[in-house]
Amino acid sequence: MSATRTDVAESTEPLTLYRLQACPFCERVVRRLDELDVDYESRFVEALHSKRDAVKRVCGKRTVPAITDPNTGVTMAESANIVEYLDGTYGEHA
Repeated sequence: MSATRTDVAESTEPLTLYRLQACPFCERVVRRLDELDVDYESRFVEALHSKRDAVKRVCGKRTVPAITDPNTGVTMAESANIVEYLDGTYGEHA
């Protein structure tokens, strides 16, 4: 069961985006968050993959981008999956 836009609109907590500086996949997610006017906090992580323990603790992987959404309880990685999730949860037709 996924949250509807109405359910999510009532929640105001920002998402957390784990990202790297100048990462094109991360920037893709940032663009979509901005287009959808979704509040988020950026957490910049270590460039060295083996040092990304904060990301691994949150979503089980060390890859970025990764998001956590306290409004729905969703945690995920991979830019394509995140953009699809954002569109479905925060987009016009959600």
